[in-house]
Amino acid sequence: MSTETISCKDVMSHICDNLGEDNGSDRCRQVMEHLRNCEKCRNYFSSIEQTIDYYKTYCEQVTPECHQRLMEYLSLED
Repeated sequence: MSTETISCKDVMSHICDNLGEDNGSDRCRQVMEHLRNCEKCRNYFSSIEQTIDYYKTYCEQVTPECHQRLMEYLSLED
């Protein structure tokens, strides 16, 4: 499991990739603009980032199956 810190740009790339969009696409720019202007979505976005960071740094051992389910749920790769 990787322990590197993910950047906002990486997260936005991931979001846009999951939308099937390039980072420079109109849709991706709209998502980024919305996040800049919407406190509720920024808070949600922040909570997702924190969840990912906590998971990456938390040292509790989990079964490989549990780890895989969580990674899939968060749409992350090892």
